Amino acid sequence: MKKAALTLHPIRTEEDYQAALARAGRLFDAPEEPDPDSEEGAFFEALITLIEAYERKHHPIGPPDPVEAIKFRMDQGGLSVKDLEPIIGKPNRVYEVLNRKRPLTLAMIRRLHRSLGIPADVLIAEAAG
Repeated sequence: MKKAALTLHPIRTEEDYQAALARAGRLFDAPEEPDPDSEEGAFFEALITLIEAYERKHHPIGPPDPVEAIKFRMDQGGLSVKDLEPIIGKPNRVYEVLNRKRPLTLAMIRRLHRSLGIPADVLIAEAAG
């Protein structure tokens, strides 16, 4: 089987981006990823770097919503509302926070950061909706 030419091109348009994703996808889906020390491995690394740069510029991901970050951490750790009581307060207060009826206090933010490892800058961001 003939290998595709290992030529990189700048990603300037959405069409270039889709083509780069397709090319990277073929390398990801190959039976083995290219050896990092090979010419194909260097090409793969450079292609991923170009894709990431384009995504940072054209498809930025904003910081996560504080409540969604808490819910994500709960899901990751298999935590329940009861597990959040020592951090946030009584069950009704936990539900109010998770349902966006009550904002996080500075004390809650500190405890969530310490106990669950959620970055403080995520917790102090404006909550969506």
